[in-house]
Amino acid sequence: MEEEKIRKIAQLRETLEERVKTLETELDGLRALLDFINDLLIEKSFKRAEEIAKPSVPAPEVKPKPAPPREQARTVLLKTGSGEPLANLYIKDGQMRIVPMENKVFNVNTPPFTAFLVERIFAKMREKDQELVNQGKLVPEKAFSYKIRTDGKIIKEIIIRNFVPQREREIQSATRWTLEKMYEKTRGSTKTV
Repeated sequence: MEEEKIRKIAQLRETLEERVKTLETELDGLRALLDFINDLLIEKSFKRAEEIAKPSVPAPEVKPKPAPPREQARTVLLKTGSGEPLANLYIKDGQMRIVPMENKVFNVNTPPFTAFLVERIFAKMREKDQELVNQGKLVPEKAFSYKIRTDGKIIKEIIIRNFVPQREREIQSATRWTLEKMYEKTRGSTKTV
């Protein structure tokens, strides 16, 4: 009887430790996001004196613009803090593709992928754009969207469309942070096996 109580207490302790780790990971993500938002606020709220002193002038008549030139493809390597490559990020013409390195396996069920990156970053961006669409301020074809391509539960590619340049840095840093946390978890689980 006493051994059973001890075993249950040990299981409870193990469950609590796992929960604490999960909450710490989530807290790290929230802190990273808060830092990003603070940086963005500082950057956006700073105005030059000549911008403030400009008299308000009615907006000039808007003329249709010629199609913008196609942007050059850019590749960004997402790495851990220690320099371990995690994924390549390809950016071209308002589309971003995030492709994990061939030697990295990321499961969609590994935290904080769904709870942080998908629900708190991508879904929130999509919701904001959907509000703009509903208000008539954005055409549906230009709204933020994303698609996660998997092989079973393994992430093969994340495709992001219609992100504005201001969101690029947030997507990049949130994805890097998420993949790093997922990598740490999978590395930790393979060490204990």
